[in-house]
Amino acid sequence: MKVVILAGGFGTRLNNSIESMPKPMAMIGSRPIIWHLMKIFEKYNLKDFYVALGHKKEAIVDYFLNFKNFSSNLKVNLKNSEITYFDNHVPDWNINLFDTGKDSMTGGRILRLKDHLTETFIVTYGDGLANIDINDLIKFHKSHGKMITVTAVRPAARFGELNIDGEVVKSFSEKPQISDGWINGGFFIVEPEFLNYISDDSTILEKFPLEKAAKDGELMAYKFNGFWQCVDTKRDLDYLNDLYDSNSPPWE
Repeated sequence: MKVVILAGGFGTRLNNSIESMPKPMAMIGSRPIIWHLMKIFEKYNLKDFYVALGHKKEAIVDYFLNFKNFSSNLKVNLKNSEITYFDNHVPDWNINLFDTGKDSMTGGRILRLKDHLTETFIVTYGDGLANIDINDLIKFHKSHGKMITVTAVRPAARFGELNIDGEVVKSFSEKPQISDGWINGGFFIVEPEFLNYISDDSTILEKFPLEKAAKDGELMAYKFNGFWQCVDTKRDLDYLNDLYDSNSPPWE
């Protein structure tokens, strides 16, 4: 099954800290987010990636073109340009890199890949990690026979939650998991017919296409209560790096 990664957005709230990089190239440890994301799919033998590029696409293209050099210990003979690799940490991934337009919206980026998406495929955002069981997600999608499945998540609240009766605080919970509202966590399973809901580059996936699919009864939610975190701000990136430094990052 092909995996589409949306990696073309501007990420304006994060770019103050990584001005020269697109958001999926923000580093967690010594690797960019997009590498960590691909490793999640690799665990389920999903290695055929279609990366929808846009803002500062050159950084992502350069990373994968030079992946072996970045990931290996090597010797370079400057005189004849001969490279000797002492080890090889290159995964068996098929990475398709597509320029989907600097200003295209999320739906438009997927539509640009239409000719390559003729069977059930996966779509997710290039800035979100989770310890989701992809096999179980696919099994759920196949069980209901609808056009699209979205992974619904309940992230931790950013601030402490107060349960107030009048002026008396009945309970206090520091940064609890959101208990009532489910939000879009990405990790979509999509049937090709869904692409008919997308009109052009200006189409925002999260607006008309998903709203129309819901209205038509074609959108199903896979409720996921495990670890999920997107990188929307520098605080989010710092949090993921803290988890990574703990030597037990939950997405691994």
